[in-house]
Amino acid sequence: MGAGFLKGRKNMNLDELEKIKEKALEDHIPIIMDDTLEVIKKIIEENSPKRILEIGTAVGYSASQFVRFSGENTKIDTIEFDEERAQEAIENIYKIGIKKNVNIIIGNAVDILPTLNETYDIIFIDANKGKYPIFLKEAIRLSHKGTVIIADNILYKGYVLSDYNKHKQRTAVRHLREYIADIVENEKLDSQILEVRRWTCN
Repeated sequence: MGAGFLKGRKNMNLDELEKIKEKALEDHIPIIMDDTLEVIKKIIEENSPKRILEIGTAVGYSASQFVRFSGENTKIDTIEFDEERAQEAIENIYKIGIKKNVNIIIGNAVDILPTLNETYDIIFIDANKGKYPIFLKEAIRLSHKGTVIIADNILYKGYVLSDYNKHKQRTAVRHLREYIADIVENEKLDSQILEVRRWTCN
């Protein structure tokens, strides 16, 4: 076993996990940033989740990190629309050695989420920004009392707070503003917006 293989609580190839991160960055594939990951690490450690739902797998980097931070028997369902990326994620999960923890579902989350009937301890939303209000509605349905719902980059690099947005960003910005209004107005949710990474408007 290489030096990157963590023994005991979790058998994970951490060297392989680092390679996956490096390749994703080289290929300009959006993956969870270190600052955001640190926040989620604390949430996972505080809540000891048994089941996690992720909307937006990409190449499996974030799901792998969630396994790393959680218990030996934690199960993660993760949904990815892009079939090529999903297949790469499946390969990555095997390389890291966590196939028993991660279930990758290939397809459109808008169609898949209504078919799920599990309840989850943590739900992480990091997919099509224009669909965040739909994802929120389904996340609430799949929650129990105490579930933590995390949505990544809802301020969209600052565009949501800006008066000017390029045409290609306007739909996403409109729906993210709708998402924020939904979480603020929903009395069942205890909501916070955290700025965990600096952004600038271009």
